[in-house]
Amino acid sequence: MTNTNPRVAFFIGSFGGGGIERITARLAHSFVKVGVDIDLILNRDDSTHLWRMPSETRIINLNTPNLYLSLPGLVRYLKQECPNALLSSDHYLNEIALLSKRISGVKLQLVVAEHNQLSKTARNATKLKGKLAPLFTRILYPWADGIVAVSEGVAKDLARTASLPLERIQTIYNPVINNEMLASAKEPLDHPWFKSSDIPVILGVGKLEAQKDFPNLIRAFANVRKVRPARLVILGWGPDRPKLEALIQELDLQKDVDLPGYTQNPYAYMARSSVFTLSSAWEGLPTVLIEAMALGIPVVSTNCESGPSEILAEGKYGYLTPVGDSKALAESILQVLASNHKQVDAEWLDQFGLETATSRYLNILGINKNHSVTNS
Repeated sequence: MTNTNPRVAFFIGSFGGGGIERITARLAHSFVKVGVDIDLILNRDDSTHLWRMPSETRIINLNTPNLYLSLPGLVRYLKQECPNALLSSDHYLNEIALLSKRISGVKLQLVVAEHNQLSKTARNATKLKGKLAPLFTRILYPWADGIVAVSEGVAKDLARTASLPLERIQTIYNPVINNEMLASAKEPLDHPWFKSSDIPVILGVGKLEAQKDFPNLIRAFANVRKVRPARLVILGWGPDRPKLEALIQELDLQKDVDLPGYTQNPYAYMARSSVFTLSSAWEGLPTVLIEAMALGIPVVSTNCESGPSEILAEGKYGYLTPVGDSKALAESILQVLASNHKQVDAEWLDQFGLETATSRYLNILGINKNHSVTNS
């Protein structure tokens, strides 16, 4: 019998433990449940988190030493396999995907997704390809059948930076809230600071790099410690770790700040924290804020572009502070520790669930399925 299931290809480069990979896996599982076949296209082997993908996934490894050399392989895949749709979810991958479709001449629904503000990416780029990203976006993105932004802020920035009509860009929030995350939050946690609630623990999560501005959080924590006992845990890995360790030592916070590195299950930490804090200088859609809210943890965030203000309903559901203002960040953290919490309406969180994201992605990919989807 001929398989008539629609086939969707995800083009992701490699499959590590980042946010885009987790989002891809959640969408893939949900697509499989409604009868969609999945191809995962990689361009290199360092894909340590493939276990997250559905077992039904067909892996296509283009096996190229760098991204731009994957162009011929992707063209060949499109010609040979003719998937119904292709979803690319990283800016430079998006460029390759758009060129591949143009060169191959294959008819398919090609959707590109932006997860960060293009203007900030270009402004902070150290390589030429990053500085030229707005130019290539203006040239290539009009070829896309669909353009997705993960927040309204990302959509407006993309439209402005790349001279694209805003109505060409559809905002789809990441499928953050799901049963797997909620179950993971209940798993045991082997960290001495979370075994007792006597001293509150402030939590930060993210790559240790300039975008997340963890020096701001560490300085804010130093101000909190002047007022009351507390501890700070920052989960993540990245190039700025030595700088953060030096700052912690400079401020004499070694006994009260821990940098455990990357963890596969940050949700167990979130669920046991007294306050979750986002200190970023800029974002696309900071999913960690949504995850903390879904777990019932009070949140404090910088009011950076973009995402936090959207997620927190202009401050209704959490504290917003100016970017880089460690004093204001500390004051808001102290408000939470003094039990001045902002309650979140359950209905507000529905827009960040898997069911909503699945339905909207299937629609923009041109895959119309009438089966039900659950937040599994």
